[in-house]
Amino acid sequence: MHGDDTTVPVLAKGKTDTGRIWVYVRDDKPFGGQAPPGAVFYYSRDRAGEHPQAHLAGYSGIFQADAYGGDGKLYDPGRNAGLILEAACWVHARRPFFVMADLAENARRKVRGEKPEVISPLALEAVRRIDALFEIERGINGETPERRQAVRQELSTPLVADLEAWMRVQRAKLSRRNDVAKAMDYMLKRWHAFTRFLDDGRICLSNNAAERALRGIALGRKSWLFCGSDRGGDRAAMMYSLIVTAKMNDVDPLAWLADVLARIAGHPVQRLDELLPWNWRTRNKQINQAA
Repeated sequence: MHGDDTTVPVLAKGKTDTGRIWVYVRDDKPFGGQAPPGAVFYYSRDRAGEHPQAHLAGYSGIFQADAYGGDGKLYDPGRNAGLILEAACWVHARRPFFVMADLAENARRKVRGEKPEVISPLALEAVRRIDALFEIERGINGETPERRQAVRQELSTPLVADLEAWMRVQRAKLSRRNDVAKAMDYMLKRWHAFTRFLDDGRICLSNNAAERALRGIALGRKSWLFCGSDRGGDRAAMMYSLIVTAKMNDVDPLAWLADVLARIAGHPVQRLDELLPWNWRTRNKQINQAA
């Protein structure tokens, strides 16, 4: 399971407040899983940790997310619903290093006649080492969990061990307030979560699945003003759940919703699963082939 959240403006008296939209995604394509992909969205007025705790109250398994402090209680080994294992996102960890080693941006600044930023050699080296892990991942995308784990044990494990040793040596030379030190601390304090992918072929190196699901909201904020109320936020989350899940299954959301809404009143309640996007797509394909 992948999880993430983003801001959403909500109409308030004489102003707008900042609400949150949360998303939880299942996408087993990276390891060739047979379960259909899907996304569920929730709305809340604030970002309190009680929200993800309620959303995942009945879940146990792997949870890949950014290091949001409100998720901490999810990883409590004494949870009634069972254990949730944290898997950290290497893309999120790489970003601050990349910003401090962005050669392309400096080239653009030079063209514009602006003063270039100082390139950090340590940040540049960190990006190079992390990119080597992503290069390995590109070669095993879509392979079985067993194959992915075997390749990671052979190729990625030595690189990860070298990266940790290098970071600990370099971190000891830096002050606490140094930006590179902060980026290293972010990883080193969560090293077990960052290295969990080495022992489980189902885990992705990144949380991109959740970030892709939120992309429509991030783009939409430029086109619409706000949610009109908390109830409107809940309705928006419901619609995003339907539309994004349809798109993840290569189903046209408009065609699917139009057909389902036209048929659902007379459809047996015991067979509602037939209307889910992945089942609807299979049924329509069979009908078209028969025609």
